[in-house]
Amino acid sequence: MSSSPGTRPSSGTILAGLIGLVVLVGLGILLVANGDHVLRSFFPPEPVTAQGREINDLYTIVFVIAAIIFFFVEGLIVWTVIRYRRKPGDDELPPQTHGHNLAEIVWTVVPTIIVIFLFFISWQTLNKVEATTDKPDLRVKAVAVQFKWTFEYLPADGGPDSKPLFTISEPEGENGGLVLPAGKTTHLYLTSNDVIHAFYVPQALFKRDVVPGITNQFDMKIESQFAGQTFRGQCAELCGVGHRIMVFEVHAMAPADFQAWYDQKLAEAAASPTPAPSGGGGPVIDLSAQNIKFDKTELSAPAGPFTIHFDNKDAGVSHDVDILDSSGAKVVDDKDFPGPGTQDYNVPPLKPGTYKFECSIHPTQMFGTLTVQ
Repeated sequence: MSSSPGTRPSSGTILAGLIGLVVLVGLGILLVANGDHVLRSFFPPEPVTAQGREINDLYTIVFVIAAIIFFFVEGLIVWTVIRYRRKPGDDELPPQTHGHNLAEIVWTVVPTIIVIFLFFISWQTLNKVEATTDKPDLRVKAVAVQFKWTFEYLPADGGPDSKPLFTISEPEGENGGLVLPAGKTTHLYLTSNDVIHAFYVPQALFKRDVVPGITNQFDMKIESQFAGQTFRGQCAELCGVGHRIMVFEVHAMAPADFQAWYDQKLAEAAASPTPAPSGGGGPVIDLSAQNIKFDKTELSAPAGPFTIHFDNKDAGVSHDVDILDSSGAKVVDDKDFPGPGTQDYNVPPLKPGTYKFECSIHPTQMFGTLTVQ
């Protein structure tokens, strides 16, 4: 209820004013104490790639235009509410305006100009982000399967179907992940052998779907100042019950360090295969994997040593066969490998009892029971 001129404001008006003052003071303290953090929360993470820098610049321009429009419109609303608020004695409606040609032209032309401008700069940014070079410094194929990433390093003149020079089978850790040279252009191919996944690195400000039967590709250039840093990546498409564990790391190295790492991996790939673990021999048990499933869920073996002849029939998909005891501890931890191909796993003598065997990469889909007698 409004007060008349010369009278004391009502208790409700005073209380509302005090509450407003407390809120303003609180917001002021929050902005002073955490101003930089609050401001940065309106923007994406700092981009680490040249392509991400283009996306960040586009975002900044759009954000500034949106902020100007927001404050302009909200300012007009507040000004109108205060300027034309009802005062004591205002018992009649003010004169009504039913159309204004200039105003209608302005609010039609100005938004049109803004939309055309945004379309133009968005198109420019898209072309820069999507641009690829014919001679990248490195070619890598990222293979997505439920629920793991593997990275195949390809020949300089190779394509997505080329035989890899070497493969990084672990998506994380000191000896795993996607290792790239900072300041150099990497051409990435994305393939999936089961369902739709997505390659997403938040600090690259970039996401690209990985679709079965389609090889998506793009260039990525981590800027030189980020050499020596590690960035998190993940699948950003709900791909099944193990989606949460489908993460990977991107390690950026200085060119000289990367070349040393690259040469070491080439030498390891050219070396003779590692001898099979001791304790093999005995009966041979056949086990196959196809369509992310084992062909058997029940296996029997003697108490002595035995061999699992494993046939991985899933092209481009890595599997292994691990054996766990009743407590869930691994008693046999075998190395995974991409299909198609075969591998003999030599199993040392196990005590009689019941064990679980599984593919450590797809444990929710590929498992069974091993009975040792």
